[in-house]
Amino acid sequence: MSDLHIRRALLSDIGTVLRFWRDAAEGTSISDDQDGVARLITRDPEALLLAERDGLLTGTVIAGFDGWRCSAYRLAVHPDHRRQGIATALLEAAEQRFAALGGRRVDAMVLEANEQAHHTWAAGGYQREDRWRRWVKPI
Repeated sequence: MSDLHIRRALLSDIGTVLRFWRDAAEGTSISDDQDGVARLITRDPEALLLAERDGLLTGTVIAGFDGWRCSAYRLAVHPDHRRQGIATALLEAAEQRFAALGGRRVDAMVLEANEQAHHTWAAGGYQREDRWRRWVKPI
């Protein structure tokens, strides 16, 4: 895995990231657009982590911390690069970021129907929290 490079996203990466998510991520979000990702990077320049191999984007994770909770979103690995340790490396990088910021627990957003993702998160030591449900309202 020494040829894998993990770095923070830049504003210049937004178009590439949005195209990548269309191919690699399950589902879409109301924030999956130029403005939404730009706001994320501008507000927290270290939050969107990119995994690259030979200059090619192979994976992403958003590692957000609001001072209270650590939240992981958009863990995605391109289908051609899965099962190569990229998700594990991204989660480790996110967890290192959280620990450096003083975080104590990571909440991960995982689609209910994405069984493959369930296995990935479980392999990373995450457990499903059945006592809670997510409530949302677009604004």
